[in-house]
Amino acid sequence: MVTGSPNPIRVKVFHTLVILLIWTYGTVSGQEVAFNYFYRISFTDKGTNEPGDFTLSGLFATKAVERMNKAGILAPDFRDLPVYSNYLDQISSLGLSLHCTSRWMNTALFKTTFPADVEGLSRLPFVSEVRMVKNPGSKNVSYDKLSFTVEENGFPPYDQPISMVNGIIVQNSGFDGKGVLVAVLDAGYLNADNITSLEDLRSRNGIKATYDFVKNAGNVYDFHSHGTAVLSILSGFLPGSVAGTAPGADYLLLRTEDPDSEYPVEEDFWIAAAEFADSTGADIITSSLGYSMFDDPLLNYKYSDMDGNTAFISRAADIAASRGILVVCSAGNERGNSWNRIIAPSDGDSVLAVGAVDGNRSIASFSSAGPSYDRRIKPDVAAQGVSVPVQTQVSVVVRSNGTSFSCPVISGMCACVMQAVPEAVGYDIIAAIHSVSDRYNSPDSLYGYGIPDMAALITGLQEKLVVKPVNESVVSPNPFRDELTVTFMKPPGMIIAEIFNSSGILLIKREYRDYIGRSFQLNDLGFLAPGLYFLRIRNGEKKFIYKVLKPGR
Repeated sequence: MVTGSPNPIRVKVFHTLVILLIWTYGTVSGQEVAFNYFYRISFTDKGTNEPGDFTLSGLFATKAVERMNKAGILAPDFRDLPVYSNYLDQISSLGLSLHCTSRWMNTALFKTTFPADVEGLSRLPFVSEVRMVKNPGSKNVSYDKLSFTVEENGFPPYDQPISMVNGIIVQNSGFDGKGVLVAVLDAGYLNADNITSLEDLRSRNGIKATYDFVKNAGNVYDFHSHGTAVLSILSGFLPGSVAGTAPGADYLLLRTEDPDSEYPVEEDFWIAAAEFADSTGADIITSSLGYSMFDDPLLNYKYSDMDGNTAFISRAADIAASRGILVVCSAGNERGNSWNRIIAPSDGDSVLAVGAVDGNRSIASFSSAGPSYDRRIKPDVAAQGVSVPVQTQVSVVVRSNGTSFSCPVISGMCACVMQAVPEAVGYDIIAAIHSVSDRYNSPDSLYGYGIPDMAALITGLQEKLVVKPVNESVVSPNPFRDELTVTFMKPPGMIIAEIFNSSGILLIKREYRDYIGRSFQLNDLGFLAPGLYFLRIRNGEKKFIYKVLKPGR
């Protein structure tokens, strides 16, 4: 487990684009000072920074570059460039303290202990807009979107959320999200460093980075248990109690939500975290958060803003999707409340918005209604969000309700899909998932396209993205180092894979009686010594034997 630094992954990231990590709380004469006012300042340009001055490999981690290349991005564009440091310095010289920046939106978030001179800031020639996004107002106690109730009796099967989306066969085929990096954006991960269902995640060092973008600090294992509950759905494992949707994936735990208040500043925190996830190489952003009404009613969104192009966070989420990231968000728990509708960023046209159903596949009474204001189908899909097993205390598993918990069902299963179809990026999955959902031919504003079939999603994406071999099957790469992939002309249905050494001794055997897709991976082969091996694939009565070579280092 890695904490303290926002970039513990050992990759070279260009220093001007690493997110500015500046403390939210300063000290004066040893006393902590709270910054009560936050201002989002938008810039007219990026100064002397030009795309031609940078390369992707200079700006991003290797894993991020690989994802971008798959998405067809071969060179940086304007959105990849850092905010111009000279502009930041000029504003800081006026007495404002920089909290974070957004290269995508070309903005900076500044904070003060006193009201800023908005008019004077707006007159700066490089400033296009100044907006106060947090003031010292009191919290609206009647609205707490992070609260969730727990139940201890009358449970449906603990793995029902996975089986409902036909995910059992996906995991039984060996797809658990391995090799996929998932960024979780939430309010805190209280006890996630101790709860039993995450023991395997911690022991294999599957948490690759943590960072608190609210306070600009490394520790996230505090503040709130909402993110802990979400993470237990994604990666938890307790036989008979918790079945994670992507227990083999790696995770970034990023705190962006301040449970003590509700202001648009949290959109800036979210975007800073999303950009960090982008630069680090995240494949998926999963966020069980959303925005509509704030503690200051003058800052509220309107339903007409839920058009995918207005809300600040929605525009940024769509940019994340354009970089090849799959962005999965809760539709919200607003139905029956005064708002009733989906919340940002689930209105984004490139965001996979998830509603909630109960164990009988009926829409949950709280699940936010669509469509988006511009009449697009929203939510996109639905998954179980009623009586979902979660763990937030060290040794206690309970059930809870909310689109907060249907969201990680879908995002985790999508990590399994990405493992099964490495060629796929986020927009490939969104383009295909609608068609494998049970209401595809009659979508509506509650279920969207319905409950997806994740096994069918894998099959469909492999048919579209995986090149069919000329022969019945082919193995690659050969020579190999850590993994082998066997691609079949037709889905094999069942597979027995065995690796023998040159003396004929069986070293590895893996058996899948009901295998989906037509691309099969043998991972974790790094322990094999250099030499010649024989890979035998049995598919019913058919048998294929390949000579494969592992070279020396």
